[in-house]
Amino acid sequence: MCEYEPGAAAALPGGIGVSLLTVYDTEAPNGLVGGTPHVHLACSEGYYVIAGSGAVQALTPKGFTETPLQPGTVVWFDPGTIHRLINSGGLKILTLMSNSGLPEAGDAVLTLPPEHLIDRETYLEATTLTGEVEARTQSAIARRDLALEGFAVLRNSLEAHGPSALDDFYAAAVQIVQPQLANWRKRWEQGARRLADETGAALDALDAGTAPHLQTAELHQLPAPTELGRHGMCGRLDVYDITS
Repeated sequence: MCEYEPGAAAALPGGIGVSLLTVYDTEAPNGLVGGTPHVHLACSEGYYVIAGSGAVQALTPKGFTETPLQPGTVVWFDPGTIHRLINSGGLKILTLMSNSGLPEAGDAVLTLPPEHLIDRETYLEATTLTGEVEARTQSAIARRDLALEGFAVLRNSLEAHGPSALDDFYAAAVQIVQPQLANWRKRWEQGARRLADETGAALDALDAGTAPHLQTAELHQLPAPTELGRHGMCGRLDVYDITS
């Protein structure tokens, strides 16, 4: 993963990240069409449904849920929510990710069977996509299907044993992401934290009857997506570069 060096780059409101997601339309062994179940360790994520229909399945310590998705639906979830998208047809989503898009910068662990979660090296061996475009598509689908095996076990165990059923998976996920934490902290400090501090300074100024920050106002615009159709966890992503 590349180091995050945003410098003086303008951040999106709230320090979020955005991408356009076209959910996988390939059927899984369980007969459902959709993406790869995974969890985020530090960040929240939101969906605004642009087109199509489907659902998002979620596992939390409170249990299993399935929430319908249709154009105009807005849903979001906290870190620790294991989630999977179901595509009933043409599902396309604008994803909103906290901390400058950290969920697409490594803050995700797939629900692989336990033997693939014993350490970071083993996990990466099972999840890194290989080959050219067509081969990478097949690799992404194979990765999804492997994660669905673990997701089914977690769901059944959660229903049988309650919140403790997720403990081992959470612990393994924490171990896997730890080498990335220094880079994540940079992204947070230069994005969401910096903008929150700037808002505090603006409120202090307004309280004092001044507004120096208004003198530096300008309109910002992201360029066209820097990458089209990247193989993500849930589908193909049009990616916007918010670090330059």
